[in-house]
Amino acid sequence: MTAPSSPPPSRRDFLAGRALRDEVVAVGQVAGDAILGEVDETRLVPTSAATIRLATSAMATDFSVIFNAIREDDPRQPLRWASEALDLIHVLEDQMSVYRPQTELSQLNQVAASRPVQVEERLFELLCRAHEIWRETNGCFDPTSGPLIALWRQCRTEVRLPTESELATCLSQVGMQHVAFSDGAISFLQTGVELNLGSIGKGYALDRAAEVLIEHNLDDWLIQGGHSSIVARGGHNGLPGWPVGIRNPLLPQRRLGTILLRDQTLATSGTAVQHFRFDGKRYGHIIDPRSGWPTDKMLSLTVLAPTAAEADALSTAFFVGGVELAERYCSNHPSVSALLIPPPTIGQRLEPVNIGVPLEQLFWNDE
Repeated sequence: MTAPSSPPPSRRDFLAGRALRDEVVAVGQVAGDAILGEVDETRLVPTSAATIRLATSAMATDFSVIFNAIREDDPRQPLRWASEALDLIHVLEDQMSVYRPQTELSQLNQVAASRPVQVEERLFELLCRAHEIWRETNGCFDPTSGPLIALWRQCRTEVRLPTESELATCLSQVGMQHVAFSDGAISFLQTGVELNLGSIGKGYALDRAAEVLIEHNLDDWLIQGGHSSIVARGGHNGLPGWPVGIRNPLLPQRRLGTILLRDQTLATSGTAVQHFRFDGKRYGHIIDPRSGWPTDKMLSLTVLAPTAAEADALSTAFFVGGVELAERYCSNHPSVSALLIPPPTIGQRLEPVNIGVPLEQLFWNDE
C-alpha cells in the first residue's frame, strides 16, 4: 500500500451528527474527474448533476462515496452505510499497509521466509488472485516488486540511476514464484521477498466498500479512490451509467473524453505526475518487474473489469506489457476491456487503442 494515513473516523460520530475530522459531506458537482461531460457534439452528451459526496482519506489518497440527490427520509439510510463503507477502507489499510509495522501484511513479510504464516481468509483469496494475475500477465503485474520500487525511490531522491549490482540484488528477490500457498498459509521460498499490494489493494478496498452498499440494497452510486480507481452502479442524471473523465496524458489539466461506466469498475495508470529526469531522460514510476527498469511503452492506460482489484492490477500489467498483452488478455477474458494511449510519433496526435470498450460508452473531445 501507499504511505500511512490518519486513524479511521468513528461512524458513531457521524451518526450522532458531530463534525468529523476526516469525513465530509459535500452537496454539488462531483469533484475531480469522476463526473465529466460535454465531450462529443454529435451524440447525446453525458452531463453531471447535483450529487451528495461522503469522503475520507486513506492509503495516501481520498476515497469518496457519491450518490445522486437522496431523500432525507430514505429508510435505507444511504449516508449511514456510506460511512460504514469508508470505515471499512481504514480497517483494510490497517491490514494491508506495508508502511505500518503492526499490520497483517507487514507481519507476514517479516516471518514468512522462516515459516508458513496463516492469513485471514479474504486476504488469502486476494493474494491467490494476485498470483493468478501475475501468471496470466507473464509477470507484468508482480506484487513482490517492492524492492525495485524502493530502489528507484531512493535513486529519485539521490538523483541517480541504480547500479547493475543493485538491480541484480532486487531482481533476485522479485517474482511470485518465490511465494508458496498452502491451506490458507503463505510462505516465502527465499529471504528478501516481500509482498506489497500497492497495485491491487486500493481496488480491493473499493470492492469491499461496494459490498457494504450492495448488501443494503443501495443503487445509483459511485465509489472512487483518488482519480485512478472507480466502482459505479446504476446511473446518474438520467444516464444508464456514470460519466468518468479520460485525462489527456500530455496535458493533465485537459481531458480527451469520457467513458460511461455501466455497473463496472475502472482503473487508470499513468506516469504524467510521478517521474523524474536524469541526463535528459524521463523515468516514470511504473517499473517493469521483469527487467527492473521503468517502462515507457504507454502514456496512460484505462481498464474496465468486473472488480476494481482486477482493474487495478491489470492497468499496471497492461502498462508494462503494452498492446500485445492487453489484446491477448482481453481476448481470453471478455469481461475485461482496455483503452491504451501510447506515445505519439513526433508531430502526430494521440491515437488511443481501444480493446473492447463499447463505442456507445465512449465520448471523445473534438480537438
